[in-house]
Amino acid sequence: MKTLRNLSQHPETQPLLADEIVEFHAARLLLLLKLCGTTGRIDSLTKMAKLDFFVRYPQFFAEACKALGEPLKSYPSISESTMVRYHYGPWDQRYYHILAYLESRGLLDIRKERKNFVLILTSLGNQIASCLEKESAYRHLVEQMHMVKMILGQKSGTRLKGLIYEIFDKDIAQLPLGEVIRQ
Repeated sequence: MKTLRNLSQHPETQPLLADEIVEFHAARLLLLLKLCGTTGRIDSLTKMAKLDFFVRYPQFFAEACKALGEPLKSYPSISESTMVRYHYGPWDQRYYHILAYLESRGLLDIRKERKNFVLILTSLGNQIASCLEKESAYRHLVEQMHMVKMILGQKSGTRLKGLIYEIFDKDIAQLPLGEVIRQ
């Protein structure tokens, strides 16, 4: 992964994918914590990853809503960034890098409480997330996060993981570890 500061070495003739940029993922996670968390807080990495999954894979979210009796009127169908099947369901290997990036810039506080890592937006992180929330470039992402929060936000990470394995057995649970999840 690259930061925007390190792009001077990127060849001009090669396309640059947003998926390769740390700040792209950092912005999404800031918004996720603000919009899908409880007062800028998510109480486990598992819950963060599963909420992020439903944000990044809107068609899977729509299927989950249907299975829960909460059909959606419409949803965006574009997944901007893929995840892989990991030990506890969908995961992104970049999370540790991105979380460290956010914490090192004073945007996120990560605490260990019992067995979980708790992710809490700092005041500065909340301010930046609020600015991002107003940007038109993030409009679809913000809308998706509001829907995810409304329908799944109160569920625990363990419950979300179970829901994913229950509904998407073939598409996710049966994938080999490390396999990219396709929509």
